[in-house]
Amino acid sequence: MTKTSAFPDVTPPTPEKRPVFDTHHGITRTDDYAWLRADNWQEMFRDPALLDAGIRAHLEAENAYQSKLMADTADLRKRLFKEMKGRIKEDDSSVPMKDGPYAYGSSFKLGGEQPRYFRMPRDGGAQHILLDGDAEAEGKAYFRLGGVDHSADHGKLLWAFDDKGSEFYTLRVRDLSDGKELADTVPDTGGSGVWNAGNDGFFYTRLDPSHRPSKVLFHALGQDPASDRLIYEENDPGFFMNVGGTRSNEWIMVAINDHETSEYRLLNAGEPFAEPKLVAARETGVQYEMEEGGDIFFILTNADGAKDFKIMTAPASDPIRANWQELVPHEAGRLILSVIGFKNHMVRLERKEGLPRIVVRDRATGEEHLISFDEEAFSLGLSGSLEYDTEIMRFTYSSMTTPAQVFDYNMRTRERVLLKTQEVPSGHEPEHYVTRRLMAPAADGELVPVSLLYHRDTPLDGSAPCLLYGYGSYGITVPAAFNTNWFSLVDRGFVFAIAHVRGGKDKGYGWYDDGKRAYKMNTFTDFIACARHLVAERYTVHDRIVAQGGSAGGMLMGAVANMAPDCFGGMVAEVPFVDVLTTMLDASLPLTPPEWPEWGNPIASADDYRTIAAYSPYDNVAALGYPPILALAGLTDPRVTYWEPAKWVARLRERKTGDNPVLFKINMESGHAGASGRFSRLEEIAYTYSFALKVTGKATGPQG
Repeated sequence: MTKTSAFPDVTPPTPEKRPVFDTHHGITRTDDYAWLRADNWQEMFRDPALLDAGIRAHLEAENAYQSKLMADTADLRKRLFKEMKGRIKEDDSSVPMKDGPYAYGSSFKLGGEQPRYFRMPRDGGAQHILLDGDAEAEGKAYFRLGGVDHSADHGKLLWAFDDKGSEFYTLRVRDLSDGKELADTVPDTGGSGVWNAGNDGFFYTRLDPSHRPSKVLFHALGQDPASDRLIYEENDPGFFMNVGGTRSNEWIMVAINDHETSEYRLLNAGEPFAEPKLVAARETGVQYEMEEGGDIFFILTNADGAKDFKIMTAPASDPIRANWQELVPHEAGRLILSVIGFKNHMVRLERKEGLPRIVVRDRATGEEHLISFDEEAFSLGLSGSLEYDTEIMRFTYSSMTTPAQVFDYNMRTRERVLLKTQEVPSGHEPEHYVTRRLMAPAADGELVPVSLLYHRDTPLDGSAPCLLYGYGSYGITVPAAFNTNWFSLVDRGFVFAIAHVRGGKDKGYGWYDDGKRAYKMNTFTDFIACARHLVAERYTVHDRIVAQGGSAGGMLMGAVANMAPDCFGGMVAEVPFVDVLTTMLDASLPLTPPEWPEWGNPIASADDYRTIAAYSPYDNVAALGYPPILALAGLTDPRVTYWEPAKWVARLRERKTGDNPVLFKINMESGHAGASGRFSRLEEIAYTYSFALKVTGKATGPQG
């Protein structure tokens, strides 16, 4: 087992117990640490200075405790940070994307934390900086840019920022002729906006005090935001909402959805005062997405039992459900992920047999062709184009050993042009590393994919430490992509592994269905099966596996810690969603109603209550020999509120057996995404990696 001598003997904070009781479906629970939730949490997210002094004192005591336990890793963290920073091209720049007379892109300056947005003449020339994120962030403890969108006439820039970490974004408008801000300042938005056809106003979502995007409004430039016209209001708190546009600037789309149902309303971009028209009324379990196609819309949907989705078309003049016609039929096991329409082509990104692929369709002939790749496991990204009437579209490619490559692709001639390969300034030799895909047998006979990355010299005799990463919720697939940070572990002898557990869409939509609600336990047992398979195949041993996951992946960490603590030598839970039952019982929290389709509604359903209660990490902490655990959080996080990990850590310390410590590090100046700058974020990663190295005995030595 892990040697507890890795950590000094320091007394951890012990918060006071103040029992609170709740009863649902005849079941009563006691929560001794409910007081760690600030009564004024909504106001505190906007102004952290309003946090209750007693709660602040406890959180600061937690930071002091973890700081003492990790003090001996200070030099290691500096080396890790220097390594990871050395793999980043500090003055990196995107490949500009053409739009009309210009090409638009983003870049970083040497030492810069925030991106800069620029444009240049379409066919080359000097860059002109439109927005400098570092200049905007100056003097702020936290700063994150949201959406940045130029108007179709290229005269103005609409941009958003959050300077609290609470994800309430403010929208501003910049005149690109002189670089000056207009007086228009719109607060409390979702972080982006869409220009109307006249370029004299924009549509945006307004967040309510509970952080729900409940309204779409139109702001006319020069007008008081308080008088902005209401376009649509969503009264069901269980649905998310956002507003977007099309590249042809013809349409404004109001997209409304939860995790299993969707609805669209359309508005002509030239008629901002018209009523948006309903496309197809929401029907539980039916999802659809709209994409422009000139006189038609392409519609990606799972309607009529198309579990892995199909593509329909509908006339743009009247795209109601009755007018949908099938274009690409449903094929079981081929999950269509996204569609982009062009004047003469349609492109789709899909996943089959666990791997992504791009399919290009000639709209006139119906002929299709694949863009093919050689490696066994890889990641694809479909960037598309800023223009609709073009033959050129863009995509990205990488693998766990191959740095990201950016290609422009001519959909007519099929010519592929490599525009950029991700630079690793400190050097990278792909042939020094091995990437593999294993299939771990789950208890019910399913095979769970595991992506591996390790150095070719790493001994595969069971002696190597392993970082096993997992997520497994919302249908999100963790790609087998290139990540320069991982090499700080891999070069120290680690096997880096990604467990593609149920709850993601790694093996199709059914893989997601089989890891949600009543079947959520599969996510956890799959992860444990992956750990055991890695040991059985002699990649590692159990007390050298450090498990890592964030947000819903942090819930995965908490659940497997309760179910199989002896399978792991350490755990890193970032912004962990660990108090699932309490949160799903509280309809006032920002994300609770929209989350019921994912987890179940324990208020309305006794069965859902029992299902969640069976795995909710906070509710299942017991007298077990847990491995060392590191929890990380952000004070102003509206997604996973800080009190979830704070309560979980307190209960773990109260109930666990043995001497392994539980550490809680909370960033008092950030939210869900952690530190806002690219280098500040690297410092956080260096901290978690130093913990992994420490608990596996690799923090010292010639490479450490």
